[in-house]
Amino acid sequence: MGIYRRGRIWWIDFYDQNRNRIQESSHSSRKRDAEALLNLRKAEVLRGVFRRPVRITLGEFGERYLEYARANKRSWQRDQQMLERLKEFFGMKRPLTEIGVADVENYKLHRRKAVSGSTVNRELALLKRMFNLAAAWGLYSEANPVKQVKFFREFNTGTRVLSGEEERRLLQNAAPYLQDLVRFALHTGLRVGEIFSLRWSHVDWERGILTVYAAKTGKVREVPLNADALQVLRAWGQNRRNEFVFYNPRTGKPFVDLKAGFRQACRKAGIEGVTWHTLRHTFASRLVNCGVDVVTVQELLGHSSLTVTMRYTHTHLRAKREAVQQLSRFGDNWVTVGPSLPQKAAPLSPGAPVTTLAGSC
Repeated sequence: MGIYRRGRIWWIDFYDQNRNRIQESSHSSRKRDAEALLNLRKAEVLRGVFRRPVRITLGEFGERYLEYARANKRSWQRDQQMLERLKEFFGMKRPLTEIGVADVENYKLHRRKAVSGSTVNRELALLKRMFNLAAAWGLYSEANPVKQVKFFREFNTGTRVLSGEEERRLLQNAAPYLQDLVRFALHTGLRVGEIFSLRWSHVDWERGILTVYAAKTGKVREVPLNADALQVLRAWGQNRRNEFVFYNPRTGKPFVDLKAGFRQACRKAGIEGVTWHTLRHTFASRLVNCGVDVVTVQELLGHSSLTVTMRYTHTHLRAKREAVQQLSRFGDNWVTVGPSLPQKAAPLSPGAPVTTLAGSC
């Protein structure tokens, strides 16, 4: 019983209260850390509170977590995608107990080369949640390594929308079916997943509305259809092949992902920083720019909170310029002529007038 080293890492060797031999990694290259861990385990054995660590791998616990997520989270599919990135880096057979702070830091820097800081933060948040659940379920007894990792700072400016010119270029460079989907998104504000899952039974032709089920919020909302959206639906209705409104022309099956085609169209159009969600953002921004109240925009987008909607309701720079220009007319009656004020650095010439603003909006 004691401590020993495997490579650069120190391990401890001891017996539990049932005389079972335990070998445990200290996850440290410092001998003193291993000695401190051994003393802690001895104390736990003497008090009868030591629990043999469960050696569960990231892949094994990942399956358990997904079962939990499917039953408790609407966004479990997003978690599934992020979990795949974690498995690729750490390995499915990597025990949770062997994932340390340095490993998480390496993952953070590695992923940042390929994706944005906010995306990395979402993946780290998932890993942190998984470690917390593993501890709560008695499958992990050590400190959560993600807690000691600093997340990237995020700057959510919320200002990217499509201009009229960018929309024109995007439609010119997109495939015909993609043109319809882009137009439909810009005139309905639907999430891409809502568009993919839209069925003909959700279309009320007589009233001119869509009944949309939002998997993200678990709510149903009604979205009115304008002339452009109705035109797209009529075109796809002429060649209806199944219950889904939009489908892959080659396979006849519902779309799953159009990111590649959308990126290609943006590249040809010379547009940067635009995603499918930008279309939804543009829809909301244009409504606000036309004077639509925020509550109506919230209902059209299907947001559960008005605070969330406010991120989409910024005004354009042109509108801001026009707004501040309105103040110019107030200055005509506020100009007064006063005596010259001497200044040490640059004295005024005799009789030079001084204008002052005697009020504010």
